[in-house]
Amino acid sequence: MKDQNNSCVCPECGWILPEGRRHRNHCPNCLAGVHMEDSEGYDRGGILEPIGVWVRKNGEWAVIHRCMRCGVIHSNRTAADDNPMKLMALAMRPFGSPAVPYEAIKEMVASMEIY
Repeated sequence: MKDQNNSCVCPECGWILPEGRRHRNHCPNCLAGVHMEDSEGYDRGGILEPIGVWVRKNGEWAVIHRCMRCGVIHSNRTAADDNPMKLMALAMRPFGSPAVPYEAIKEMVASMEIY
């Protein structure tokens, strides 16, 4: 989205994208994006919520987004100026969920100890 000064503004957090960064697919601050169009070319306009990260074969990180309007899931490469704390929070999210119990994490850590 653009504001009155024709700057790109994140519709989720209001972050003003730095000059020259207008062709990116997500906000460097909150990592949200906008679902521009679907596979049939229809404009969706839903917010792409960051729901996770994954690491590609070459070691590059990518953000997993889900459209809050239609539910489609996309993967987008990270950028050098993406918020590192937000990326780490997404990466650590599974360890804070009930799907991975605290005791299991303790066992995993204990099994990694070097004797």
